Amino acid sequence: MDDKTVMSRINDLVQEEHQLRTQVQSGQISSDDERQRLRDLEESLDQCWDLLRRRRAARAAGADPDAVNTEPVSEVEGYLQ
Repeated sequence: MDDKTVMSRINDLVQEEHQLRTQVQSGQISSDDERQRLRDLEESLDQCWDLLRRRRAARAAGADPDAVNTEPVSEVEGYLQ
């Protein structure tokens, strides 16, 4: 997945997040459904941002960014900040 594709995925996830918030406000979905889907979206967003950062770091280090793979949610969510 190249940088442009990762950024497109990030934009799609953010758009879906906005749609969820609109749906819960209008009563189309329950807040429990919203919370679960938002959790999934946040994990996917974290994975995408992590992949993008690691691709950019690989490029800056002279390595092949296409050799960088998406890390599992359990690893990305376990990073210390």
